[in-house]
Amino acid sequence: MSKIIRVALIGCGGIANGKHMPALSRNKHVEMVAFCDVIEERAEKAAKQYGTPNAKVYTDYKELLNDQTIDVVHVLTPNESHSYISIAAMEAGKHVMCEKPMAKTAAEGRAMVEAARRTGKKLTIGYNNRFRSDSQYLKKVCDAGTLGEIYYARAHAIRRRAVPTWGVFLDEEKQGGGPLIDIGTHALDLTLWMMNNYKPVSVTGSVYHKLSKKENAANAWGPWDPAKFTVEDSAMGFIKMENGATIVLEASWALNTLDIDEAKCSLSGTEGGADMKGGLRINGEENSRLYVKEIDLKAGGVAFYDGDGGATDIDLECSTWVDAILNDKNPVVLPEQALVVTEVLEAIYESARTGKTVHLNEARKELV
Repeated sequence: MSKIIRVALIGCGGIANGKHMPALSRNKHVEMVAFCDVIEERAEKAAKQYGTPNAKVYTDYKELLNDQTIDVVHVLTPNESHSYISIAAMEAGKHVMCEKPMAKTAAEGRAMVEAARRTGKKLTIGYNNRFRSDSQYLKKVCDAGTLGEIYYARAHAIRRRAVPTWGVFLDEEKQGGGPLIDIGTHALDLTLWMMNNYKPVSVTGSVYHKLSKKENAANAWGPWDPAKFTVEDSAMGFIKMENGATIVLEASWALNTLDIDEAKCSLSGTEGGADMKGGLRINGEENSRLYVKEIDLKAGGVAFYDGDGGATDIDLECSTWVDAILNDKNPVVLPEQALVVTEVLEAIYESARTGKTVHLNEARKELV
């Protein structure tokens, strides 16, 4: 493959405009050559702003996939279509970056993993919070064994009042869920990655529809319509891993709390701990004394980052993805890892629905 990859985008809405297209436009190895959206005007606008002079516009993704000159497809559509568009793209010979979450259901996620293996195409999922400077630093700490065995963790995705009122975020049919599948997915991915532990055995969950029915509620983006708020407003999960470690996952768009954290984790290990609250802090014991280190992330020292002028998380996500394609490497976010996230989220919803703990079977874990 040449040093320029030809990228097509399926879905030209908020996540495309806010994340993917700006990052791709800043990468010298990328040309955006095709844009698809069910609303043709959105695709045309994106093509005009970001595309090559001869970029093509589509309203049918199947027509786009017929173009054999396209190397990579970014799937940026509602959750319900992630799986079948990604699978079709891989079967058409394209590498795929699919936005988070991987899929609406675990079965769809497994089909995506199987398609990647069958076709030999690369598949990654858009968990860009792995590429933040604090995440990159903490991952090095974890991999170095500084925290020892991480046996307890909390995955934080809590907003006080920030319910997204646009698009299909409140539509359970199209999204598969609310804050759990929207922002909880980021927090869980980050936590599992830090622990390097992808073997859950049981999940117990609770899902709440407590504030979603409030009229004229205070909200960052204006009041939501209770009639259209069909997903949960909060969800919590207790996850037990094969090695006995436990993870508590908390996700909410609207919760009466001042303890607000999103896409962060807290870790407790046998040799030390860490959290991302108010910055990155490492805690431990040395010479019979306790210590806390607050990491200055503006001082550089982490790969791809150099003070305030360094790459953003979305730029680093983009550059490592492009590098994986050009140099035939594994992507940073493996589809097998993203599948575990989707399986756990589905189990939380199932546990909440049935009132029982969900036990994940060996067949699911063998994919990792």
